[in-house]
Amino acid sequence: MTARTWSRRRAHRFIPMDAEDFYYPGGRTPAYTAIEINMMQGRAPDTQKALIKELFDKIESVVGISPVDMEVTIKEQPAHCWGFRGMTGDEARDLKYSVNV
Repeated sequence: MTARTWSRRRAHRFIPMDAEDFYYPGGRTPAYTAIEINMMQGRAPDTQKALIKELFDKIESVVGISPVDMEVTIKEQPAHCWGFRGMTGDEARDLKYSVNV
C-alpha cells in the first residue's frame, strides 16, 4: 500500500490541546499523538492493519514521531450509519472509491 492509496478521500480534524490538559500514557514523550479513523464497514482486517502500519512508518519517517508515541484507533460503522450528499452510505452507488477491500 502507498500513501496515495489512502489519500483518495480525506476529512481531517485536528484538536489542539494545551500541554497541561493533554494526558498521555507513561513511557511516552510530549510528541504522543492519538489518531482516530472513522470509516464505513467493509475493509478487511489485513487492509486495516496495512493502513495502521503505513501510518506508523510514514509518520516516523516524515514527521519524526516514534511509533511508541503513536496510538491509532479505527472505528467502523455500518454504511447505513453514514450520511452525506443527502443520502445514507448504503444508498450511495456512485462512490469513486471501494469500501469492500
